[in-house]
Amino acid sequence: MSIHDFMAAYARVWETQDSPGFAALFTRAGRYWNTPFQVQTGPEELAAYWDRIKLQEDISIRTRVLAETQEGGLGHWNVSYHVSSPELFEIWARSTGTGVPHLSPGDPLPRMELDGMLQARLAPDGLAQEVRIWWHSVAHPG
Repeated sequence: MSIHDFMAAYARVWETQDSPGFAALFTRAGRYWNTPFQVQTGPEELAAYWDRIKLQEDISIRTRVLAETQEGGLGHWNVSYHVSSPELFEIWARSTGTGVPHLSPGDPLPRMELDGMLQARLAPDGLAQEVRIWWHSVAHPG
C-alpha cells in the first residue's frame, strides 16, 4: 500500500464508519496520533477510537496526497458531516477540545467541517506503522 492507497482507504473507512477496517490499515503495533499528545496503539484502541465516527451522518470527505516517500508520505484531508446526537457530540467535543456550539432547544444539530494534515509511515507490507494527524474544526449551522 502506498500513501495514495492509504489515503483512499482512510477516506473509505471514514465514509463507511468502518472501525475494524480502520484498525486493519495498521500493523499490529500501529500507532495513530489524533493529537500531538494522544495516541492509540494496536487494533483494539484504534477501533475503539474510530467508533467516534458513529457520531457522524452524511459524511463527505476529500483527500489528496501532498508528498510521497519510500516510507509513506503526507496527505491533506477535509471532511464534513452532520452531528447525529447532541449528547454524544458534547462528550466528543469536550474530550477533543473542540468548541461546542451553543444550541437552543429545537435548534438543528450543526454540520461540522474538519480540515487536516496526515503524516504516515508505512511498513514494507504497506500497513501503517505510525500516522499523525493535525486538524481543526468549525461548526456550520445545521
